[in-house]
Amino acid sequence: MRGRIILCSLGIVLPGFAQAQVAPTKAKQDSIARADSIARADSIALVQQLEKELGQPGGDSSAAAAVQGPRATGGYMNIGFVALTDAGWSTEADVGAIQVGDHDPHVNGFSIPNVELTLDGAVDPYFKGFSNIVYKLDKNAETGVELEEAYVLTTSLPANLQLKVGQFFLEFGRQNNQHPHAWSFVDQPLVMNRMFGPDGLRSQGLRLSWLLPTSFYTEAMLAVVNATGGTASSFRSLDSPEIHGGVVNDRLVDRVSDLLFVPRLNTSFDLTETQTIVLGVSGAFGPNNSGPSARTQVYGADAYWKWKPAAAQAGFPFLSLQTEAMFRRYDAAQRVSAADPTVTLPSEMLKDRGAYAQLLWGIKPRIVAGLRGEFASGDAAAFVSELRRNRSRISPNFTWYPTEFSKFRAQYNFDDRKGIGTDHSLWFQFEFLLGAHAAHKF
Repeated sequence: MRGRIILCSLGIVLPGFAQAQVAPTKAKQDSIARADSIARADSIALVQQLEKELGQPGGDSSAAAAVQGPRATGGYMNIGFVALTDAGWSTEADVGAIQVGDHDPHVNGFSIPNVELTLDGAVDPYFKGFSNIVYKLDKNAETGVELEEAYVLTTSLPANLQLKVGQFFLEFGRQNNQHPHAWSFVDQPLVMNRMFGPDGLRSQGLRLSWLLPTSFYTEAMLAVVNATGGTASSFRSLDSPEIHGGVVNDRLVDRVSDLLFVPRLNTSFDLTETQTIVLGVSGAFGPNNSGPSARTQVYGADAYWKWKPAAAQAGFPFLSLQTEAMFRRYDAAQRVSAADPTVTLPSEMLKDRGAYAQLLWGIKPRIVAGLRGEFASGDAAAFVSELRRNRSRISPNFTWYPTEFSKFRAQYNFDDRKGIGTDHSLWFQFEFLLGAHAAHKF
């Protein structure tokens, strides 16, 4: 956790409520240092406590012996549960044509787009583990289950290093690694769908991060993961023909360049006593399956700003602005058309871009108003892909939190698809939390 605690406090869990209390720089640095020490000592302290209790006179000597040295099993496990229910209506009868995210509303009427079961805890003095299992109903009300994330984090590496190993959302930008219950809007931004597909960018591998020894928070990360699967749509996913239109060029991973590399640099500092800003740049570089040597490059830049007056109560009022911009270069090789084997598509560079900006106003405790504007566009190509159609959307919304464990949200979407027309949608969302899952913080 180390210095990344500042990101959690700035809104990774829930923009508006999980945001940091903007405090004087010295106080913030002291707070981060204390959180850093607590996070690093958490699992070790737990083991020491168990050793002490089990080693007392009259205790079970075999149990006491079992905890001498590094533990073989975890000391605790948290269990959490969170469920989202969407309801609403759109002028587009085929809701999936405009709501392309995997956890967006699916149909006119009611949707269950995301139900999460989370497990986390200390493995031993050196690792913490996390797992996230997702249940969802598709547009036909058929149940789907997926292992969304399962990874371990180191807790005691030297030199401010941390390693993550397993399957996880890649730290590309601000929103990609957020779970749906932490979103500030009902649906995923268009540019996220364009670059990373309906379920975001996640894969299996490792990520190394380094907290730089600077006077303000700065962290460098590098993930090396598989470039295959449905959650790597810009790379070697079997769904990639929807982008390039050709027959998949399938090949084994026989060199390092066949993997996906995702670097990120993130920094945060105070502008004033009441304003904080977080800036980041990201990249994703790996092979795609349009040809034997074809590759994809995705670049991203993001910014987050928050203002909160010194006299705020329970974190309110506040203003926050979050924005991300992305650009993709998809090197499509000469390839046989998947739709017509008699047609050969030429080699070409497919270029796509998009951005979103969302403004949140914490009016008073438990009430937040939001406004998001966004677009995604792509250059013309030999293969006409619906996934690359020019689109824009404007979305005002309103969220009420009865408590930190539930929320109601209403959102209007105005969609404009080039060559098709405009659509209007009204969505409502209800969420509840059970167990140890992170609550909505006031």
